[in-house]
Amino acid sequence: MTQHLRPALVLLLLFTALTGLAYPYAVTGLAALLFPNQANGSLVIRDNTIVGSSLIGQNFASDRYFQPRPSATSTPDPADSSKTVDAPYNAANSSGSNLGPTSKTLIERVSAAAQAKRAEGWQAPLPADALTTSASGLDPDMSPKNALAQVERVARARGVAPQKLRALVETQISRPWLGFIGEPRVNVLALNLALDALH
Repeated sequence: MTQHLRPALVLLLLFTALTGLAYPYAVTGLAALLFPNQANGSLVIRDNTIVGSSLIGQNFASDRYFQPRPSATSTPDPADSSKTVDAPYNAANSSGSNLGPTSKTLIERVSAAAQAKRAEGWQAPLPADALTTSASGLDPDMSPKNALAQVERVARARGVAPQKLRALVETQISRPWLGFIGEPRVNVLALNLALDALH
């Protein structure tokens, strides 16, 4: 029996060391060597302070900033740990709402968001990503239409000419890779940092 057990244990230990230790450490080391920024979370540093990540959305509630698309992330309810409560941009709990297109809750939420946007002065048609959440709830990007729709509000709040902000948004648009892979997008954190740099 030991003649069968010993090779099995040796192979188990060998493959555990190879696939559980050597391979992950090699890939992690190679990633850190070739792509140090991405391997360390694509952190954005301003004045020697980490202000966020270019890959994780964060909430900008002030009218002085461009606001990201809504977030569906949640956190455990402090009163009842078996339930959750809304916690927008909770990076520790990436999740979508999982509400389908016929969901009454989704329809009511999007309708309420659309009414709120129109009350703020947004013009129709409203960009879809201004009303709907992303699959992760932490989308760091928004569509150029969403950014441009916010120009008037941000311009009023900052006392800046709207055309100056439109030009700023245009400089922040990331085009599709190779001209056709992906969608044009604007990183919200990068746009808001560029906005602060205007003054």
